[in-house]
Amino acid sequence: MKAAVFFERDGVLNEVQTVRGQQLPPLTFDEFRVRAEVAAPLQQLKAAGFVLVVTTNQPLVSQGLLPRREMDLMHDRLRRLLPLDDLLVCPHEESDRCPCRKPRTGLLIEAAFKWHLDMDRCFMVSDKWQDAAAAEVAGCTSVLIRSPWNGGGHHDFVVPSLAGAVGKILQFHSPGAVAAHRHVA
Repeated sequence: MKAAVFFERDGVLNEVQTVRGQQLPPLTFDEFRVRAEVAAPLQQLKAAGFVLVVTTNQPLVSQGLLPRREMDLMHDRLRRLLPLDDLLVCPHEESDRCPCRKPRTGLLIEAAFKWHLDMDRCFMVSDKWQDAAAAEVAGCTSVLIRSPWNGGGHHDFVVPSLAGAVGKILQFHSPGAVAAHRHVA
C-alpha cells in the first residue's frame, strides 16, 4: 500500500485574501495565484515516493459565487505547475451535511480507495482545523502550518511553513516512524 500527503488548497498552495478575519479564496482564474515557493517542497515529497493529493472544500461553487469552469481552470493550473497526482473537491456548503466536506472524511476515504493508501502512513498538510480533524478520524498524521485558522482541536504537529511541514514529513517517512513519534505539538 502507498503513502500520501493530502494538501488543503487555499492558503497552502495558492494565495488567498483575508477579509474580516476570514480567508477569501479566488473567485476567478485571473485571481488564482499559485504560491511560488510550493513547487520545490512538493517535488521533494514526490521524489520520496508519496502520492500527492489536494482535498479542498469549495462551497462557493454550490453558492453560485464560483463558476465550475473557473474552478476547473484553477485546478488545471495547479496540475500543470505542481507534481500532483489527484485533486478532490467538495463543492457543498456546511448546511448540506455531505460526507465529503471536511472535517468529515469523505475526500480522504475516496483517495484511500482510489490510490490504495495506507492511511497510517499518510499526512495532511493544511492551515485549518477542519483538515486536522479529518486527518485524525481517517488515521492520518496532521501537520498544520501556523495560522489564525488552526483552531484549538487535535493536531499532531504545527510548523511555520510548507517547507517546515515537508521537513517534518520526511523526518518521519519510514515504516512505523509516524505511529512511534506522533504527539500533539
